[in-house]
This record gives sequence, C-alpha cells and structure tokens, in this order.
Amino acid sequence: MVGVEREVLVVGYDGAALTDIAGPADVFAGANKARGGYRVRLAAVGGGFEVTGGLRMEAEDLREVSGGVDTLLVVGGFSFTVAARDAELLHHLRRVAGGARRVASVCTGAFVLAAAGLLDGARATTHWAYCDRLAADHPSVEVVPDAIYVQDGRLVTSAGVTAGIDLALALVERDHDAALARLVARWMVVFLQRPGGQSQFSVRSRVPPVREPGLRAVLDAIADDPAAGWTVDGMARRAAMSPRHFARVFPRRVGVSPARYVERVRVEAAAGVLESGDEGLDVVARRGGFGSGETMRRAFLRVLGVTPGGYRDRFRTTGAA
Repeated sequence: MVGVEREVLVVGYDGAALTDIAGPADVFAGANKARGGYRVRLAAVGGGFEVTGGLRMEAEDLREVSGGVDTLLVVGGFSFTVAARDAELLHHLRRVAGGARRVASVCTGAFVLAAAGLLDGARATTHWAYCDRLAADHPSVEVVPDAIYVQDGRLVTSAGVTAGIDLALALVERDHDAALARLVARWMVVFLQRPGGQSQFSVRSRVPPVREPGLRAVLDAIADDPAAGWTVDGMARRAAMSPRHFARVFPRRVGVSPARYVERVRVEAAAGVLESGDEGLDVVARRGGFGSGETMRRAFLRVLGVTPGGYRDRFRTTGAA
C-alpha cells in the first residue's frame, strides 16, 4: 500500500544490541528512500538507554507511547534476562502490542516477548545459542531452532543480530512487494534471503583451531583450490604425514573425514558461484570439482539441505509472499 505511513516502534533497554536496532532501522530507511511508507521510532522505559559498546541512544519514554503503532519490534542483547524480569517494561509491551498490527523481535528479544506472554502458543525463534533455553524457559512457545525468522500470524521473530535485517526485509516485502525488498537488499549489500538456516557459517569458521602446521596447510590449500583432485594420499603428502596417520588425525582435529570436508568446501564455493552468476548447473558442477550436476545436487542436499537450483532461487525473494 504505497502512500501509507506505518509506525514502527523499536523498543530497547540498557544493554540492547546496537545492530539489532540499526539493522532493521536501515532497512526501513532504505524503503523510505525509494517509496516512503515508514516512520521508525525508538522507545525505552524512561527514555534514553545505553547499548552495546557503551553508546547512548536517545529514545522516547515507552510509558508515554499511546496508539498508532503498526509494528512493535523488541530487540535483543546480552542483558535480555534483566529486561525479561522488568515488570514495567513487560506491562507496557503488552499495552502497546494490544493495539499493534504485528509484533516482532530480533534475537533474544524473543525472551522479552515471551516473558510478556506475547508468544504463548506461537511458533518462534531466537539466536541459535539460546533456542534450547527459550524452549526450556517458555514451554508454551514452539521454538524453531534453525530458522532465520519465523512468522506466526501477527507475530514475527528472528534469529540472532543481523537476522533482524532479514526480518525487516521480509516485512517490507509483505507491506509492499519483492522488488522494493530486493532494491533495499542490494543497496545494503546483503542477501535478500539466506539459504538454509542459522547454520550458515563458512566451513573454515566451524573448524576448531588446528595446531599442526601441516594440517593447517592442507586446509588452506583446499580453500584456495576446492576443485582440485584431492585424495587422502595427496593431502597426506602435503601435511607431511603417512596416509594412515593423516586419515586418523584429520577427523579428530577437523570433526569430519577428509572427503566430507572437501565436499563442504566445494559446496561453499559452488554456492558463491550460484549467488553471483547465471552459469548452468552442469557448468558450475564441473568448475567446482563435482564432476556432474547430479553429484553436486546430492552434495548440496547433504550439506545445505537444498538443491543447487533451490539455493539459487532463494536469492530472488525473501520468501515472505
């Protein structure tokens, strides 16, 4: 609905995460640049508050906020446990939520909504490190642990920190269309929709620290040229180990077998090609060292739970429509 100004009330508290606030606010600001349609307000009980990094945010006093709020958005932060016990904050969240069209949270802001009773009986998510705790603390909430964001009726919750950007892009698409969300995502240089769930981290970032110089050299070489014809014998020579010793040490240090690690690096490299180019899947497969499109398809399903074509398609929309 072009021309309609929607009030987005972002609610924070001492210790809230700055990115949880700034990410969604920048998405709505980008939408405003293109078409208008949002007015973002920041509120907290008592007004101004301190965020991560010691920065001071000016804000409205939540106690004085009345009607007219379209979207209530509660952010997260390491101090969420304190916020979730703040009876005055919870009271005013319930009051404002009663008149809002939708209620949302970023990261551990879900705990604050749950403490206010606003997630009872709903599906929701939060930062991956706190999903088990959310389920334990609030058994009436159906926690979806691997989702980037979850919408259940008028309730929308997101995973950790930067997932607030994903959530805000989805809200923009629902309010307007995919074209506007895509434009904002491009300007912000972010994905319109991430493939998979919260387990989207680079392969190397998931590997525990490796002390052996030879093993580190192998990991670096695979990352530099994932399409090479990697074999256990070849990797063992590069690591200056016997093949038998290498085959024992590698899974202990890295967490997976050499073959599975190479497969994951190849999938990650192929995913980058799919994100940025239009080459056919067979071409991408050959370039990525898979040998055939079918081999690549099976690898993608094992590693990411989605086919290469499905992976590529996910970047065309937030999936909100």
